[in-house]
Amino acid sequence: MTPSLEGWDITQAADVEWVAWGEAGDARAKVLGSADGYLVALVEAQAGYAGTYHEHAHAEFLYVLAGTLRNQGRTMQAGDAYAAAAGSVHSDFAAESDATYLSIFKL
Repeated sequence: MTPSLEGWDITQAADVEWVAWGEAGDARAKVLGSADGYLVALVEAQAGYAGTYHEHAHAEFLYVLAGTLRNQGRTMQAGDAYAAAAGSVHSDFAAESDATYLSIFKL
């Protein structure tokens, strides 16, 4: 049986261009795939990068691959992760060092 690719978005990271991420220009991302409105993004943030205040309309997931992030007053390092429920407010997010993370979210 031949596997079907119907419903799959399989991406080779080397084939995807980096795009600006955030408002200050101190982060970049590759959108590696999407399904049902959710996106999978690989993000590289420079130390000092800060996310803006926002409410999550949908669940959001993040996994730290390298570096150190501060999220909602908690320090996160490589191997740490969070899941944010729909309706939660993001009021504190920053890269304390250069950091790489995987984010899964819905716009």
